[in-house]
Amino acid sequence: MEDNVRIDTCLFPEYMDKSIIKKASELIRTSKYGVAFTGAGISVDSGIPAFRGADGLWTTVDPIYFELEYFQKKPYQSWAKIKEIFYEKLVDIEPNVSHQMLAAMEKRGFVESVITQNIDHLHQKAGSRFVYELHGTYKQIVCTECSSEYDMSFVDFNFLPPTCYVCKGILKPDIVFFNESIPTFALTRSKAEAERSDVFVIIGTKGEVYPANSIPLKAKETGSTIIEINTSESHYTDTITDIFIKERASDVMEEFGKLLYL
Repeated sequence: MEDNVRIDTCLFPEYMDKSIIKKASELIRTSKYGVAFTGAGISVDSGIPAFRGADGLWTTVDPIYFELEYFQKKPYQSWAKIKEIFYEKLVDIEPNVSHQMLAAMEKRGFVESVITQNIDHLHQKAGSRFVYELHGTYKQIVCTECSSEYDMSFVDFNFLPPTCYVCKGILKPDIVFFNESIPTFALTRSKAEAERSDVFVIIGTKGEVYPANSIPLKAKETGSTIIEINTSESHYTDTITDIFIKERASDVMEEFGKLLYL
């Protein structure tokens, strides 16, 4: 699709322009290599608040608990807040229709992989197999000393900070903290998937976090058609997006499900 041509629909479900959604679904259906790129917005309907925005997590929680330097100096305080925010809540959270539709799209060959900035593990829980987690996952915990890895189910969260069974080092959630690098494998694979795509679907992210926000640019640079689903404009909307669907992710993904016979 030509660079400066963009099609929009707007945030009123009862007036949703089904023709634009139909056009987007047809692009997905006929794609040779479709890739999805998801952010916090896709998990809002599962009950997980976004990090940024008026009702975002950072309006009530000090981000300092998620800074690597703070964790290294005060692991107990950091762990106590992380436990409260994630480990007491995410375990019971279920995938919503958007996660389920992406998993179904993968099974039908409409989507080859999902690149996510989320740590909630909901794509895998919904059945997606090829998921690249740019910011890690709360499901895994790693030793800061010997790099031993543990599933969260093996950790007793009544004793903070948890320590390694092998070397007694302090364990850290395998999520990317502020001032910490994205895992090389996830970043490399995500770039490769973006460059290989011919249709790239952005769902629920404003594109504010570097270097994750550079991934869609890779897709655009190699000629991919960009479909964006967001409740408001993002950093991508006026720069690389070809089809902008200004709706809740779950409403659009449900329509995709009908149109793609999922």
